[in-house]
Amino acid sequence: MMIEMDYNQLLEDRKLRGKEIVKSSKLTYLGDKWLVPSQTGNGSYTVKLEKDMPTCSCPDFEKRRIKCKHQFAVEIIVKKQIDEQGNITVTKKVTYSQDWVAYDKSQTQQKELFLKLLNDLCKTIQQPQYVFGRPKLLLSDMVFSSALKVFTTFSLRRFTSDMKIAQEFGYIRKVPHYSSVAYYMENPELTQVIKELITISSLPLKSVEQDFTVDSTGFSTSRFDRWFDYKYGKEKNIRKWLKAHVMSGVKTNIVTALQVTTAHEHDTKFLQPLMIETSEHFQIKELSADMGYSSRNNLDAIKEIGAMPYIPFKKNTTPRANGSSTWHKMWYYFMYKHGEFTEHYHKRSNAETVFHMIKSKFGDAIRSKTETAQINEVLLKVLCHNICCVIQEMHELKIEPNFFVEKV
Repeated sequence: MMIEMDYNQLLEDRKLRGKEIVKSSKLTYLGDKWLVPSQTGNGSYTVKLEKDMPTCSCPDFEKRRIKCKHQFAVEIIVKKQIDEQGNITVTKKVTYSQDWVAYDKSQTQQKELFLKLLNDLCKTIQQPQYVFGRPKLLLSDMVFSSALKVFTTFSLRRFTSDMKIAQEFGYIRKVPHYSSVAYYMENPELTQVIKELITISSLPLKSVEQDFTVDSTGFSTSRFDRWFDYKYGKEKNIRKWLKAHVMSGVKTNIVTALQVTTAHEHDTKFLQPLMIETSEHFQIKELSADMGYSSRNNLDAIKEIGAMPYIPFKKNTTPRANGSSTWHKMWYYFMYKHGEFTEHYHKRSNAETVFHMIKSKFGDAIRSKTETAQINEVLLKVLCHNICCVIQEMHELKIEPNFFVEKV
């Protein structure tokens, strides 16, 4: 029984690696064979889909004579079906459809709708009570200007014309000086305001999302740390970066909760607070994460809110419960129904999609100099991302962007 389980798991692991090859590499078809790029170096391997026995020129297949990851990759691209008479039917891989009409509308109207939705969000901000001294700029205007600055990816000076346009449309009362925007970005009180706006911006999709994933990603800064390299006997510089711990929906890629920390904070301790924050407004049915979040406490916490945890186990783990029945059950589920488990677990890859969307559109680097401003800039990137997700679903799912806070 154990040998059969190990063999099945071996094939499942190779199938998963085959999927990764399809995602990251380009396979070439040459008549009767496929060229699959090597994942460990230069060159490629030849895969032939023979009727009796598919072959591959990789060392793994030559040694073990069982299906390798390169063959799985080819089968994903081309599905081969052989009937009882030996007839071969070859069909191309079914690709995900895209509603191009809705996509084109969301992209061509994005900036116009972004300004409108950002204005609607900023209307929910309460202006601090005026006490004494020179009247301050409206907090809602400064949040609007800061978010618009991040959305355009312009420098503060080149961004001034965008603020004038926003004033003409009535979204802000007064065009602030560009240095005022930088000053407000350094305000620690702004951090909580932006976090609340991120939560509110996700609410129009609360009826759509029920499966979630959690992961982290880094954003580089313009500051450097110095360290002494004993090997070369001199000081070296390494760029500082911040880490964003993000929980997001797997269907629309909306971010429901996040925490920005220094680079070396461990991921696992942020799963529960992000999950609790998300569960206040969303009904969570599934939560997937990589094995960096694997712990008995995390699995129990996920189960307590009524969700299923899909977190893989490390090789050296055992089914010993140690007070966690969820750990015991999920370990056996992971080991004996590995294929079924991975179908749910690989929704986690949508977290990488979220990070790519944010960084490709709003940049993976932070321009701000001070730590507080850097944290706020990362939060604003996520806020802009959420608004763009809502715009997309306004056209695809025909949702109404209602930013009304209602807890589950």
